Amino acid sequence: MAAACRIEPALSEAAERAAEVIARYAPGSLSDAAGGVVRVMVAQGHPGTPARAKALLFAAGRLVGFAERAGIELSPAVLLSEAVVERFILEGCRDVSPATRRTLRSNLRALARASERYPQPEPVALSRERAKPPYSAAQIEGYLRLAAAQSTQARRMRAGALICLGAGAGIIAGELRHLRGSDVVVGAGGMLVQVAGRRRRVVPVLERYQPPLLTAAGFAGEG
Repeated sequence: MAAACRIEPALSEAAERAAEVIARYAPGSLSDAAGGVVRVMVAQGHPGTPARAKALLFAAGRLVGFAERAGIELSPAVLLSEAVVERFILEGCRDVSPATRRTLRSNLRALARASERYPQPEPVALSRERAKPPYSAAQIEGYLRLAAAQSTQARRMRAGALICLGAGAGIIAGELRHLRGSDVVVGAGGMLVQVAGRRRRVVPVLERYQPPLLTAAGFAGEG
């Protein structure tokens, strides 16, 4: 009982400091009206700590600044709507990293939920199967030896390429069937594989897999 009494005042004190952080918020980059809207939005989120308050203020301040420049109505209901938040993430966050964009979106969605009178329940977390442990170096060497022991050169090259592309470049089965030998290129940055299909991209190859993959790619050519 005594421990609970000690914890509650501590939580209340942190919330009070968070409220002080919100009250002091007055950035020079926003007008007084815009700053007031940010304070209202974040206060509705009831941040429990000063750090959380600062994170929400940063997200809300970026959103309101974007809305003010775009001529969007400065009201929490409009600003925290899904359409405005997504427009802000796509158009107003081009100068930040993808990780920062994800954090901004999460914090703005948290503010949107807090402002709703009857918020939608959080989705139930679904169970996930554990990922299988990666192959060890000894296992990979064993597979490469099996590939080298195939009965024909074509089989040896194809089997070695499959192992090198999967373990060395992370290319999955559905993408492997579209690859040609000419898609493996060597440049100043090392060996790269040009992957076609829906997830078109260029991926690097780990150094230990480069020599056998280069040999297999030369054998395949345009095949």
